[in-house]
Amino acid sequence: MNDDDGARRGLARRLLRGGAEPDPRFTLANERTFLAWIRTSLALMAGGIAVEAFTTAIFEPQLRTALAVLLLLLAMIISSLACFRWLNVERAMRHGTPLPLPFLAPLLALGGSVVAAVVVVFVLMRSS
Repeated sequence: MNDDDGARRGLARRLLRGGAEPDPRFTLANERTFLAWIRTSLALMAGGIAVEAFTTAIFEPQLRTALAVLLLLLAMIISSLACFRWLNVERAMRHGTPLPLPFLAPLLALGGSVVAAVVVVFVLMRSS
């Protein structure tokens, strides 16, 4: 095993747990993916704030708060899990093991579907 512990110190050494240094292109691609999840999280956060701030004339207060909280919780969960995803992928690349399953994508799809379903039900109820 090619161990680069001499090149890594402190926290990085403990977090990465040894292994061979991967091709920098793969590490940078992993970082770009992490940043894409963070951008998605920021967009959901902005959406939650916008729902609460700008939809007072559209949604009932309870529904408005529920939608805003759902979006904000989804943003918080995704941004937190993105960090662990980045670290697990980095470790897998360093140790030549299979990449972890992408749990974030189904979570985002499910959360987005729940929010969309709530809005669809509201629109259908409002139009009748």
